[in-house]
Amino acid sequence: MTDTTTQRIDTGGRTPELHHAVGILQGLRADLFHDAFAYRPLAPMVAEGPLTRRLPSRIRRYAVWAPHALVAAAALLVFVAGYERSAFAPVALVPAVVVLLTLLRPVAAFWASLATAGVYAVFLGGGLIWSPAVFLAHLVVLVVVAARTRPRAAAWMWVLTAGYGMVSGTVLAAYDRDTTAQLLFFAALALLAITVWHVRRDAREEVTAERTVTAQERSMRTLLEERTTIARELHDVVAHHMSVVAIQAEAAPYRVENAPPELEQAFATIRENAVAALTELRRVLGVVRAEDYEAPDAPQPTLADLDGLLANVRDAGLDVEKAVTGGVRELPQGVELSAYRIVQEALSNVLRHAPGASARVEIGYVLGGLGLRVVNGPPRGLVKPSPGAGHGITGMRERVAMLGGELTAAATGEGGYEVAAFIPVARDEAAA
Repeated sequence: MTDTTTQRIDTGGRTPELHHAVGILQGLRADLFHDAFAYRPLAPMVAEGPLTRRLPSRIRRYAVWAPHALVAAAALLVFVAGYERSAFAPVALVPAVVVLLTLLRPVAAFWASLATAGVYAVFLGGGLIWSPAVFLAHLVVLVVVAARTRPRAAAWMWVLTAGYGMVSGTVLAAYDRDTTAQLLFFAALALLAITVWHVRRDAREEVTAERTVTAQERSMRTLLEERTTIARELHDVVAHHMSVVAIQAEAAPYRVENAPPELEQAFATIRENAVAALTELRRVLGVVRAEDYEAPDAPQPTLADLDGLLANVRDAGLDVEKAVTGGVRELPQGVELSAYRIVQEALSNVLRHAPGASARVEIGYVLGGLGLRVVNGPPRGLVKPSPGAGHGITGMRERVAMLGGELTAAATGEGGYEVAAFIPVARDEAAA
């Protein structure tokens, strides 16, 4: 038997229509009534915006105040229109001040503009609630406030303006249907343009934010992939050494004639610990192996195999030379492997990004470690877009950082590129 229950959304006993209407009124309250007189000064434009950054530096300092200058110019135009009608400066100054108020308190400026229309209709008369100065001032206020708020507030201001015009015409007997229709028409066009601008700006910001997040995720994924690759290679190195330790510990007692029991027990303990460590290493590193990963049959490459790598890149068309300084000695296998991979990746980048250029590989054996430098000249051929994801430098940095070294990669003054790394090697590690 199946028990079915019907879940209903609690609307406080209200019908869906009433609930929707309450939501609309709450939106009106949030946009035009809540903190209507809040102080919100208009900030200057961004100096590095798409328009201002094309201007000379001397003009750019003043261009950021262009919105304020436009509003001031509109206020001056409103003052001129009011002064021509009333010929009384204080009266003509009121709608101009309302326009300037949009720079500091935008929502309050909208309400002040409506109040100014009523005051003009009462005291100036003439049968017009939208005199030329009030008409122009209210239109400018709608545009500026809509640009500084959101599209929903712009729609509410248009509706309230229409309602205000009809109510004022009834109460004050100063209703001019043609002037109100003209105001609503021009306001609708202006608010529509402002709304489209808002939508495009929000979409552009959203796309920029998504691109930033995607780039960060791609960088993190690249970093994890490179670390996984390094872990796989080092697993093979460490596993080889642990296997050798286990085998030598097992065979050591048979090489000593009449070995004491304590020595046999010590070697047995060494072998057990080596086998346990090897098992645990394989268990932990197994989680980073891909399902199709197969361990290489050949041993991991070292600096001794570098000549073969150089021969391969020469066959691919890269003119490369090698220079070795210092006393050549065998280094820890992890250092040798990382050094080989760094040179390999650097030369691959030369082939990919600098066709026709020559390269030089420098290896320096110093007392405290190993120095690497791969430098190439400027490309001489056509540089085609690379299908790679740009993981090379990230992988080289991870390898060097894992060994406690430092790596720099930057363009040279001649138009080429240089990768330089130093991998420290302790004296006891070199001796081992």
